[in-house]
Amino acid sequence: MDLLKLALDWAKSEVFSTRFFIFFALGFLISSIGFWQLGKTDLARAYILPTLVAGILLLIIGGGLNYTNIQRVKQFETHFNTDPQDFQQSEIKRTEGTLKEYTIVFKVIPILIMLAAALMLLTNSASWRAISISSIAMLTVILLIDGTAYSRMESYHKKLTTIILQK
Repeated sequence: MDLLKLALDWAKSEVFSTRFFIFFALGFLISSIGFWQLGKTDLARAYILPTLVAGILLLIIGGGLNYTNIQRVKQFETHFNTDPQDFQQSEIKRTEGTLKEYTIVFKVIPILIMLAAALMLLTNSASWRAISISSIAMLTVILLIDGTAYSRMESYHKKLTTIILQK
């Protein structure tokens, strides 16, 4: 399999995947507007700010990752054509680092979800319940999207390490 094609396919898949952050961000933002316009109870009104914040955070994450991956697609071809061996080694090193970061993410996010769930159970305040539930929803979205990204990265890393370039 061609190394450049493999890298470009992976990067394009990442661009597609990061757009889901933006999709969910829009859902949170629309929910916030809905709670603002239609919320009649204290609990419904309490969701306005947490869903707005979650939507903005997901929009920032999605926009940043989308931009980064689009730039990466452009840089891959240039770097590969300059030095294929260096390109492969730098990609292997980058994927190893990213896989280690994902391991940390998959430990921290579930802990944050548990803390938010405990806060929701321990408080009677509508605001804190709305914050907890919105946080759990946002963190779940991040966990789901990052889970698929981790699987793609792991597969990409394995393929990178098995490709032997011709000199």
